[in-house]
Amino acid sequence: MNKLEEEIYELEHQHISSDVRISGAKLAQVLDDEFYEFGSSGGVILRSELDGDRPLAPDDMVLSGFKMHVLGDEAVLTTYRIENRTTGRNTNRSSVWKKRPTGWKLFFHQGTIAER
Repeated sequence: MNKLEEEIYELEHQHISSDVRISGAKLAQVLDDEFYEFGSSGGVILRSELDGDRPLAPDDMVLSGFKMHVLGDEAVLTTYRIENRTTGRNTNRSSVWKKRPTGWKLFFHQGTIAER
């Protein structure tokens, strides 16, 4: 893994960590101001809905099969699989990260339910 892949891999781990998911302040450090998500539930989540004290579920998740694809000088796409040990559900995930003046920020995320 090169340095950029390692950095983005670590950011993906932060995005799914219980510590970040339950903290609006920590989540704000990861998410782009324009963030949106197509959730595995079928719903759309906007950045504005995650402001304040609306924590995400602090599930125990394991990331595997991480791949990063460079889209340009300031954007990358990641794909990977999540095993959610809390819910017993597996999902295929994709994220678009954009380079901002304050660092890489999660711009778009999608989760799709997958078979085991």
